[in-house]
Amino acid sequence: MTPLTEASAETHLAAICFKIGPPALVGVEAEWFVHDSRCPEKPVEPDRTSAALAELPDHPDGPLFPAGSRFTREPGGQVELSSRPAPTPTACAADLLRDQAALRTALAGQGLRLTGSGTDPLPRERRMQAKHPRYRAMETFFDRAGPWGRIMMTGTASVQVCVDAGTEAAMARRWRLTHLLGPVLVGAFANSPLLDGRPTGFRSSRQMVWARMDPSRTLAPPPDGDPREAWARYVLDAEVLCVRRGDGAPWTAPAGLTFRGWLRGGGERPPTMADLEYHRTTLFPPVRPRGHLELRMIDAQPGDGWLVPLGLVTALVDDPEAGDAALDALERLGGDGALPPRSSLWCRAATLATADPALRRATLACFAAADRALARQDGSAPLRRALSTYADRYPARGRCPADDQLDAVRAGHRPAVEEDAPC
Repeated sequence: MTPLTEASAETHLAAICFKIGPPALVGVEAEWFVHDSRCPEKPVEPDRTSAALAELPDHPDGPLFPAGSRFTREPGGQVELSSRPAPTPTACAADLLRDQAALRTALAGQGLRLTGSGTDPLPRERRMQAKHPRYRAMETFFDRAGPWGRIMMTGTASVQVCVDAGTEAAMARRWRLTHLLGPVLVGAFANSPLLDGRPTGFRSSRQMVWARMDPSRTLAPPPDGDPREAWARYVLDAEVLCVRRGDGAPWTAPAGLTFRGWLRGGGERPPTMADLEYHRTTLFPPVRPRGHLELRMIDAQPGDGWLVPLGLVTALVDDPEAGDAALDALERLGGDGALPPRSSLWCRAATLATADPALRRATLACFAAADRALARQDGSAPLRRALSTYADRYPARGRCPADDQLDAVRAGHRPAVEEDAPC
């Protein structure tokens, strides 16, 4: 077997992480918390979720959903549906709506409901339900720097929109646009103002949690230069979170060991290509290249609220005219040059959301550009209506879904946890 070197690792990463070609596919991943319908503050035992899922057709890879979405459970019991790659955002939306309905029905049989929120809005005990050695190694790794990693694993949920990297000529522009779009997506869809049932001072507490975690795996790569080279350096300079071992041995990684340091002889054995591939899955920047681009900065949304970021992102990234309009608004929005998600602009988005006047102007410009793009697409009327309704309800009024939760708390009510809450 040819030994893995720094040069061969960088070459491999540059080749596989940006699949070049005309944009053709889109996907969306939606996460939710699972609550007991009658006693929502009570933790839900994993066996109840398993019993609900047993009502669905079985498959070696997990429950079989009508449109083929992949189902996963997160470490704290959150559930996720990942749509199949679709040729249009409209087709993608139709598929995930169908599978979301199937999941909702299955859970209802056990008296359970889905909750769309970036953090659990209720004061439930957070439990690490996953027993896989990966997650035990993650606990050890993140505990070295405070509580934020455990909160991320057991108490947060997101929406992730996936778009193609694009042609060779367009790839760098799409990479830049998706990063510049980050503060707008954080602020427009901020939906996590509570932690342990109490206001945190942030509209997106989930974003605050990510900003306080290990910077070697949660910040964005440097924005200058070739995206492939920047990403390859980023991967190799990130700390190793876990080292896979057999015979039941723990996967804990030595503190402070980067993958580059491992390649230079710092580990217990030489790393392999499989180790490099696994290491990539433990990195969580705002935009993660996985052949396609995975946008990871959006809070989970109530009901079918994931439709709006799906429509917004795909319209701006795939329509050149809309992308130009968005870039103009985002460049005027500016920033302090620091790497997201720790820059002052991202912090303003997490704290104030669209109550910040500059962010509100940029957000409304992006929504308007996306609306014009969707008007040029056949069959996009449902997504266009969702975007328009959302823009009128939230950014046009300087609000976001987090404000609905805060209004309920101020009125002395429990935050709405119903999966079909208006969005």
